[in-house]
Amino acid sequence: MLPQRLRFGAFIAPFHPIDENPTLAIQRDLELVEWMDQLGFDEAWIGEHHSAAYELIASPEVFIAAAAERTKHIRLGTGVSSLPYHHPLILADRINQLDHMTRGRMMFGAGPGALVSDAFMMGIPVAKQRDRMDEALGCIVRLLRGEEVTHKSDWFELDKARLQMTPYSRPSVEMAVASQVSPTGARAAGQHGLGLLSLGATSTAGFNALASNWAIATEQAEEHGHIMDRNAWRLVGPMHIAETREQAMEDVRFGLDKWIFYFREIANLPIVPEGPDPVKAMVDTGLAVIGTPDDAIARIQQLVDESGGGFGAFLLMAHNWANWGATKHSYELMARYVFPHFQNLNDNRHASMAWVKDNKEEFTTQVRGAVGARIVQHMMEKGAENIRPEIVALITGAAAPPPKADG
Repeated sequence: MLPQRLRFGAFIAPFHPIDENPTLAIQRDLELVEWMDQLGFDEAWIGEHHSAAYELIASPEVFIAAAAERTKHIRLGTGVSSLPYHHPLILADRINQLDHMTRGRMMFGAGPGALVSDAFMMGIPVAKQRDRMDEALGCIVRLLRGEEVTHKSDWFELDKARLQMTPYSRPSVEMAVASQVSPTGARAAGQHGLGLLSLGATSTAGFNALASNWAIATEQAEEHGHIMDRNAWRLVGPMHIAETREQAMEDVRFGLDKWIFYFREIANLPIVPEGPDPVKAMVDTGLAVIGTPDDAIARIQQLVDESGGGFGAFLLMAHNWANWGATKHSYELMARYVFPHFQNLNDNRHASMAWVKDNKEEFTTQVRGAVGARIVQHMMEKGAENIRPEIVALITGAAAPPPKADG
């Protein structure tokens, strides 16, 4: 029996330097999802941010509606919806509408909100973001499962609330909770029996937290009568690949320094390793793969091994380190050379080739005999006038007679 097929996708925050036309930047994000759909990527998760100037998409739902019309197969998710920013009924209703509009390609990712500056502008106490996420998530899960919910909170209220459309997906839209280093996301995923989105899985802290966060989620699931599904566990990490490591390094000169600046100087997410050469540190620590398809395969396999039993999907963190042409090529190399390794796409091809190679002598003998018999039959009926000696030699395996001398 074939093993479970590892899925591939992208986590699109996105990241766009402030010297770029923002209108065209968002357009390129849509083109990236279209390109992924053509290459056979399984899913794309779209972020929600409202400040700091780099992560431009304010409404993943609006983006997903546009992307769904441009694509055929790829599944689309909020990556993630910041629950403290929304009334649970309104957010659940939008997700449910997209579930119908995409005919079941919609996924719902939840989190507390990554940028403190977003919460600050809305007067949301940072210390309450995770508590509010937990409270809202409990209501949204029930709403998206078609239930009626009554709930009174100090920041929202539901009175016999239900979605007016029965969910398209059954039992509901697929749901996942973002997790990084703290146990918040893992606990929430376990409590509600949801998938886990492990952001920054390739950072040192995130990598070390993989097995422990899964253990926390599993423990919480058992306490609440759920079973965690490893197929619904997704790991996120940045990669850029090319035919050679040298070419990959050259490619990322286009935008990697700006990305590092954003994370070091602007965002409250200190994921870039310290050191005189941050690019070397990112590669050496495993935070990023900047290299070849073989390097990507090795890093993903390391994550599989560290996870303690595997996971369902690996998501590329979309980063725009390279120009558009090199970025598209990197995604294509992933699809052409990395997917097959983890999806067993060429197992039967290797087996078929080996079988034919091992039996080549027998097959060659049989085909020579079959064709040779026809040649002999023709010669007996019509003579050998039109049968070239070298053809007979080729089929029978005999040495061809020397060519006749001119004259």
